[in-house]
Amino acid sequence: MHSSLGHEQLAPLLSQLASSNDRFNLRFPGVRIHRQPVHTVYGGANLYKAGTTLKLAKLAQAHFATYATDYMAMSELLGLSVTDLVPSGHDESISLRVYDRVKAKLETEAIEDHRVDFEDGYGSRADQEEDGHALSAAEAMAEDHKLGRLARSTGIRIKSLAEETKHRSLRTLDIFITRLVELTDGDIPQPFLVTLPKVTTPEQVSVICQCLTLLEEQCNLPPHSLKLELMIETIQSLVSPSGQINIPALVDAGSDRVVTAVLGTFDYTASCNIASNYQDHMHPAADFARHMMQISLTGSIVTLCDGITNIMPIAPYRGESLTAKQLAENRAVIGHAWKVHFKNIMHSLRLGFYQGWDLNPAQLPIRFAAVFYFFLTGLEDASARLRAFIDKASQASLVGNTFDDAATGQGLVNFFVNGISCGALTSQDALDAGITLEELRDRSFLKIVENRAKTS
Repeated sequence: MHSSLGHEQLAPLLSQLASSNDRFNLRFPGVRIHRQPVHTVYGGANLYKAGTTLKLAKLAQAHFATYATDYMAMSELLGLSVTDLVPSGHDESISLRVYDRVKAKLETEAIEDHRVDFEDGYGSRADQEEDGHALSAAEAMAEDHKLGRLARSTGIRIKSLAEETKHRSLRTLDIFITRLVELTDGDIPQPFLVTLPKVTTPEQVSVICQCLTLLEEQCNLPPHSLKLELMIETIQSLVSPSGQINIPALVDAGSDRVVTAVLGTFDYTASCNIASNYQDHMHPAADFARHMMQISLTGSIVTLCDGITNIMPIAPYRGESLTAKQLAENRAVIGHAWKVHFKNIMHSLRLGFYQGWDLNPAQLPIRFAAVFYFFLTGLEDASARLRAFIDKASQASLVGNTFDDAATGQGLVNFFVNGISCGALTSQDALDAGITLEELRDRSFLKIVENRAKTS
């Protein structure tokens, strides 16, 4: 067939596309399959001592053992059916599989990500007192780092860079990092994240990055060994004064240090002037913020993290000689908190947020239960549908309804990528669904189909 356009005419156009596509692919490499923590646990710096990570893990284990004596007790507290569907190829219910996985997870890695908090979980204190806690927390972290007792990832949350707290924020960061490096001879935990709360302007992100660079230079740390986490918890975090989406500008100001964006649910809804009794994890304003974060960052190198549930599973009565009425009240309080937290996490998972912040170690069993339940309840259907999509597409050209199915097929691939990333699914689960490990690394449904079409 004769073509109207020659190479000389097409070459500059194709070159423009190549440059544009390269920039896009660099910024949005796609959903990654590497491990992302399912939670971040944080607590006040004044309470942080050597061995804190192990202590939090033991508290989470003890809480689960007390109230989830077996899978039926766990299911009752979470409001799940103990006779749920038994997936093909398994001889136990999903609830039992969730219970076993939660129990094993708490025993092997209850704490995946931890922040020492100098902000809301710490409060405003005299300078001398915060200086002391910055030193003692750094010393505790250094000791645990040497003994291999820290979480997979760790870091600190400093105060915001608003005018009234900017001096205190940077001073705490300086004291903590300097002391930590002194005690570890530069071998600080990796990854180490600095969480910046209540971000409003790109200049705040730029300044904190310049400060991190100076600290790396002064402490002889490798460049970019200090990573940055941004908390999206003000209206201005989302929208700039000129009316543009502000999140990309915040990330760009981070000079490739920004690795996570966290939604501060209650601070954000408060900034929207929502009355405190209506502030809630699932408030429509919070969902709007989540979607703005998604459209700005999904597929980029910056992962998304959701906010807290503020209802704690803490029993009102303590001690060994409790009455039957007190025990019943304890269980009712715990059950309510479990259900609320489970519901909130499931809501976040359905919206594409696979990590969230937790305030208390007693919340961790619910976190793991929700994540495992989400993926295990969807595994059989996702496997069957993905096999059918691949078979159907590989038998036809990429036209007609096959193309219409591509978005759904990509969603199914993402299900396995995200499930494996957070530890809920295994590579074997993907292999059982008909995907090879190489195809899983590509993360592309269309590439899978193209490969199958070539070999069919």
